Amino acid sequence: MDTIELLNQHRSQRTFSAKPINNELLSQLITTAQHAASSIFLQAYSFISITDPVLRQQIAAVTTMPFVQQNGHLLIVVADQHRNATLAQQQGLNPQLLSAADRFLASVEDATLATQNLVTAAESRGLGTVFLGSALNDAAKVIELLHLPKLTMPLFGLLIGYPDGENELKPRLPEAAVHFTNGYQEPTTYTAALTDYQQTLQQYYQARSHNARHADFDQVIRGALTSKHPRRELLTILHQQGFLNE
Repeated sequence: MDTIELLNQHRSQRTFSAKPINNELLSQLITTAQHAASSIFLQAYSFISITDPVLRQQIAAVTTMPFVQQNGHLLIVVADQHRNATLAQQQGLNPQLLSAADRFLASVEDATLATQNLVTAAESRGLGTVFLGSALNDAAKVIELLHLPKLTMPLFGLLIGYPDGENELKPRLPEAAVHFTNGYQEPTTYTAALTDYQQTLQQYYQARSHNARHADFDQVIRGALTSKHPRRELLTILHQQGFLNE
């Protein structure tokens, strides 16, 4: 399978077999992650493997997702300017700029690009993955559990493992909805494409083998606006972690 086909076949995997990922393969995946692009090469991210069963159970409780405490290897992905700030101070430099909005966003970009590299590498080896934005349901708790210092911020979790079964491929928005030329396009300019997509997504949800239901993209948006975990405290936590205090 070539790279484009591999990427086009991506699907989130939430059930894994009991087969563990060996340390050699995990190290290869982390190394591949590190070869992603990085803003001014600061490499402002860290991965934390969760191997302690009690700690994993505590993080799973934050996510509210029962499958998180089952099979697969759990990583927490962290935006990390702490390392660079420490190295700057060792040189007698003022690391204040590393707390600014542009450096925080760069650390998020670095971490996300590196994790996507890891996901692609994992899937090329027959593994499945799922991102866990739910790790931010209680970011303060995750910070406490992982002893995260100032100028770090947990972004999401990633669960990796050998798939137990296969999910159907979820249809994406039409290209007309995400690819514009020379300026932004309002949804009114691609209404027909969105209508077709709604029907396609309805058919997907109704026909899939797990958790079949009546849903469409309108319901996806509605769910985002009525979440049980609105995470309104994240800006406060970012300030507490030393970011965005300009």
